[in-house]
Amino acid sequence: MTDSQSNAGTRHTVVVPASINMVALLGPSDEHLRLIEDAFGADVHVRGNQITFQGEPGEVALMERLLDELVALLRTGQGISTETVERVIGMLRAETSERPADVLSLNILSNRGRTIRPKTLNQKRYVDSIDKHTITFGIGPAGTGKTYLAMAKAVQALQAKEATRIILTRPAVEAGERLGYLPGTLSEKIDPYLRPLYDALHDMLDPETIPKLLAAGTIEVAPLAYMRGRTLNDAFIILDEAQNTSPEQMKMFLTRLGFGSKIVVTGDVTQIDLPSGVRSGLRIVEGILDGVEDVVFNRLTSHDVVRHKLVGRIVAAYDEFDATQESGGVSRRVERRGDRA
Repeated sequence: MTDSQSNAGTRHTVVVPASINMVALLGPSDEHLRLIEDAFGADVHVRGNQITFQGEPGEVALMERLLDELVALLRTGQGISTETVERVIGMLRAETSERPADVLSLNILSNRGRTIRPKTLNQKRYVDSIDKHTITFGIGPAGTGKTYLAMAKAVQALQAKEATRIILTRPAVEAGERLGYLPGTLSEKIDPYLRPLYDALHDMLDPETIPKLLAAGTIEVAPLAYMRGRTLNDAFIILDEAQNTSPEQMKMFLTRLGFGSKIVVTGDVTQIDLPSGVRSGLRIVEGILDGVEDVVFNRLTSHDVVRHKLVGRIVAAYDEFDATQESGGVSRRVERRGDRA
């Protein structure tokens, strides 16, 4: 590799190892290359397996690190997409201690040719917390993978015989837990609330094995009300949509913990569907359990959304709107009282 200085900034040439497929590295029709040029405001020239960066010294140094990370990912056998390049750039700019290649190459679960991995630094920290702690909270907006990754860890634990069963639960809050008023059998009444959990299971296990595991009780999917009075040993337990629990329900659930078990609690405090006047158990639990050993809270943000990139922008826009509403709340209340006067 060579360096030189000019009025146009630093010029730096890197030789890509011969074992690396340049098309995989640069993308179809050089789309990764164009993305890098736009992201760093620099000129990038390719000749054979030599890549020359020209721009501001700091940006050129980041581009070299980016290239190292992309090469490391390709060496693991993992493909690279424009989304991968964007995520690596974001991590490098955040100046984290973890290498992006280590974050993006962590395999949690593989099934039918599909591998589930964390896609952001916060997701990897969340997954690591599940490994290290007995009770883990994953709090964040829709699309951040908090439930999906927890379920992948649960299936991984079952396959590794670290747990003898998986218990998945969520509150059926829209029915106020009073399911008797709905038509149909009990199974038909609760199914709409539990369907997202079944959908995730089908991504992680062979579909023909799921009915057998459910029938044997190895996997249990049930509304939160069914947890009362039980002690759950040797289980991986996930409470989803925890923002819709009352403080009493949250306490009831957490105290179901038995020997050899792990609990993961997931929720989004911006999407509470509880009746007016009912506090969310997820909102207050961190203040209660803060400092309790072996309990950890992980927060994911709009930057961790792994659905369509527009979802992340929508979440960020709503966060900004909510912050504006809260900061202006006092003046609006005064205005309303003035109007009534």
